[in-house]
Amino acid sequence: MENPAVKFGKITPGMQNMAAPLAADSTQPLRHVAVIMDGNNRWAKARGLPGHEGHIAGVERVRDMIESCQRHAVDVVTLFAFSSENWQRPALEVSALMTLFATYIKKEAKALHERGIRLRVIGERDRFSSRLQKRIVDAEALTLNNTAMTLVLAVDYGGRGDIVSASKKLAQQVLDGALSVDDIDENVFEQNLCLADLPQPDLCIRTAGEQRISNFLLWQLAYSELYFADCYWPDFDACAFDDAAAAYYQRQRRFGLSQEQMVGAEEERRAESVQARVSA
Repeated sequence: MENPAVKFGKITPGMQNMAAPLAADSTQPLRHVAVIMDGNNRWAKARGLPGHEGHIAGVERVRDMIESCQRHAVDVVTLFAFSSENWQRPALEVSALMTLFATYIKKEAKALHERGIRLRVIGERDRFSSRLQKRIVDAEALTLNNTAMTLVLAVDYGGRGDIVSASKKLAQQVLDGALSVDDIDENVFEQNLCLADLPQPDLCIRTAGEQRISNFLLWQLAYSELYFADCYWPDFDACAFDDAAAAYYQRQRRFGLSQEQMVGAEEERRAESVQARVSA
């Protein structure tokens, strides 16, 4: 039986092509998409393949995800590639994942640059090999000034660790006399998080039917829309992304306001739009 909570994250069949017209009439642009890419191992197991084959298929799907996001005019896509907790997995699997990540950086940096995409990697790096660390630095430097899109890879990343790191930075500033405790508010705190210079995610997608965020962008996802897809990550194709985008545009993001306030604001926006067309 289909989980009703997962079904809530979907739209009815045949609506894949609705995202574009919905976007055109929306007051909530889809600027930043965050993705928890789950199910690679299960995808491989279901096909009688070794686990690393699932991760390889997952990397191929990343390219499709980037194309889908560009097609929907998304500015930022953040992919949860390897969590700080993933080090607890079998050593052979971790080694394979690190090798795959290093290969991806080496092969894709130039392609991303040619498409005008900036690459950023967030998370701890001290457990990476020196060779991998250099590849990351080189790829980020190569794509630094690109503006078509920003691709963020969260590797050895954890949301709790991000918050702890920000807290330590603020504590040090207080100790140094550069900041007063009374000066610390949400805005100041947020400026010390790893994605401070980017818009917060509008939509967070998780594949493989799981319904949790697993220590991913805990602060940044506070008001994000959540979408849970049943399919494994290697099967999350362009049509699946269209479904997620269309579902997003059909939701109403209130940010603490009442439905009546939101309706009033929407009516005012439409009236202004009509007046602008008449004046033109």
